[in-house]
Amino acid sequence: MSTSTHCPYCALQCAMTLTPRGADAAASDPSMTVSGREFPTNRGGLCKKGWTSSTLLDSPDRLTQPLVRGDDGALTEASWADALDLIAGRIVRLQTASGRDCIGVFGGGGLTNEKAYQLGKFARIALRTSRIDYNGRFCMSSAAAAANRAFGIDRGLPFPLTDLDEARTVLMLGSNVADTMPPFLSHLAAVRDAGGLIVVDPRRSSTARLTDDGQGLHLAPAPGTDLELLLGLTHIVISERLHDAAAVERWTQGFDALRRSVAAWWPARVQQITGVPVETLRRVARRLASGANTFILTGRGVEQHANGTDTATAAINLAVILGLPTRAGSGYGTLTGQGNGQGGREHGQKCDQLPGYRKITDPDARAHVAAVWGVDPATIPGPGLPAVQLLESIGEDHGIRALLVHGSNPVISAPDAGAVRDRLGELDLLVVCDFFLSETAAMADVVLPVTQWAEEEGTMTNLEGRVIRRRQALPAPEGVRSELWILSELARRLDAPGRFDLDPALVFDELALASAGGIADYSGLSHAMLDADIDAFWPYPVGSSGTPRPLLAGYQHPDGRARIVPVAVRPLPEGPAAGDELTLITGRLLEHYQSGAQTRRVAELVAARPALEATLHPATAADRGMYDGDTIVLTNARGAVTAQVVTDSGIRPDTVFLPFHYPGEHSANLLTVAATDPISAMPEFKRSVVRVRPAR
Repeated sequence: MSTSTHCPYCALQCAMTLTPRGADAAASDPSMTVSGREFPTNRGGLCKKGWTSSTLLDSPDRLTQPLVRGDDGALTEASWADALDLIAGRIVRLQTASGRDCIGVFGGGGLTNEKAYQLGKFARIALRTSRIDYNGRFCMSSAAAAANRAFGIDRGLPFPLTDLDEARTVLMLGSNVADTMPPFLSHLAAVRDAGGLIVVDPRRSSTARLTDDGQGLHLAPAPGTDLELLLGLTHIVISERLHDAAAVERWTQGFDALRRSVAAWWPARVQQITGVPVETLRRVARRLASGANTFILTGRGVEQHANGTDTATAAINLAVILGLPTRAGSGYGTLTGQGNGQGGREHGQKCDQLPGYRKITDPDARAHVAAVWGVDPATIPGPGLPAVQLLESIGEDHGIRALLVHGSNPVISAPDAGAVRDRLGELDLLVVCDFFLSETAAMADVVLPVTQWAEEEGTMTNLEGRVIRRRQALPAPEGVRSELWILSELARRLDAPGRFDLDPALVFDELALASAGGIADYSGLSHAMLDADIDAFWPYPVGSSGTPRPLLAGYQHPDGRARIVPVAVRPLPEGPAAGDELTLITGRLLEHYQSGAQTRRVAELVAARPALEATLHPATAADRGMYDGDTIVLTNARGAVTAQVVTDSGIRPDTVFLPFHYPGEHSANLLTVAATDPISAMPEFKRSVVRVRPAR
């Protein structure tokens, strides 16, 4: 029997069908075959990762029994009862000695809405700790902070993806959708035909190459200068009176302060800093203001910086003064990365939030959620620490002594990963829930095997804010448990108040109640409704039909106006590369996903990208005596990474690119800096200074 579900990877959440293999299939074939399914985001298409996703369901690396580290230092199989008793006993002893906040929880943007909600609830009423955050802090936090500040709502795309089908101009900053979510490209056909795709990236990525042959423009600013570029475009729009004066008057506040703040960013100065010619800057600004069907889209390349919130804000300011968000057929949006990166940040995994995207410091929000949970609002902890600071607190006075990790692999994905690995080794207790022995799980004291995507029921929320159903296609292997069951069993052992249901449909019903009246209101939805494959865009309060375009009727602040927030350029954590130094930028490959814990176990994907490659300009490589295929070492004060050279004239000569999917001495995040954005706590992933030399 075939099952309609969605891909386990990115936030496009491509629709697919899983079918058990036929009797004539070879023994080496996957137990489930994958076919694309018609859906607005992917239109039946899938990328390499999606087509091969069922391979993971039969992986020989699959964990099927709890593992506990013995006195000899080795992980050995244990019963569920023994593993959970050990965890609960150590938690009680640690909290008795060091207080509730000595236990940390680290969630993930790939968890279903039900698991993300239950994890936040478990942390706050079973553990009674404030120390919870998740890996979405490394992904969407700057974009979220900027959108909340400007619009009063954070929904990655505040419009259906199909709105892009009629676009005439799209400015895409810091996103390589051709590799990260290939089915997205079907929505860019019209804008390419119109010659209006404008891609901002320091390298000529696969997406940047889509602008060839008159189909658009590629801007390659110096790494870390996206803010200056956006300020320069805004300067031109205002000085040439290209902005939508009526929209500014009707829908915004703060325009005069913005005009004063960008006065100093005249085109020649921006060219000097970014390297983008004045003529190109003017051409882009005029194109953006030339008519209807215009969109500005941002991605991690401009957001994963210590000034990421300000850069995202600058993009929003530009969109707002052009009148895009409130104009039908136009808009501003940010491209969510992880599969449930949108839903995962709405229902309580973030250190400062309660379900429904409520602020944990809001007394009314606390009272509402406490009533749903059946607890006293005073027992819900206050704000905790964002991810980088949470990990940095290990080993410090009043820092965490234990960490429970769900759906994340921070040994690979965290900045300054070598320091993170060392800190994790100092914990009194590290518990990891995973379906493979990831690099983080390999360090754990207890590893708990959990269900994969095709073995569970639940919901996800894609990059459009569309809530969709994940459906079970096959039973989990014997010995594997859902995180809902694990959290319920631990809550019982900890004598926690409240209910911890095992049925995802019941958990969703509780989530809906907890979210009612919040920014991300799911109260009008249920599994039964979603099983009918309705278009379910949140907010979806009881009695509504959803909100596909929440900004068309005005912004979500009480007065309906966007907040234009002037931003200024501040020094980045590391100064410019000097002498023989290069600027390191990082990103994803078509064949791999996030930390690679899954895709590095798919033979077809590994064969396509078996080793870490460092992309250099041919002249840069030749100056250092390095050529294609050579082994090189990239170093800075934080670590050293070994890679193979691949040259490409499409990258800036002052820049080197590394993907971040590989482990050990090939982990790009050994080199990235843990400095964070003061507003969003986003780490500085996208710009580090390195030296590069031949390994010989």
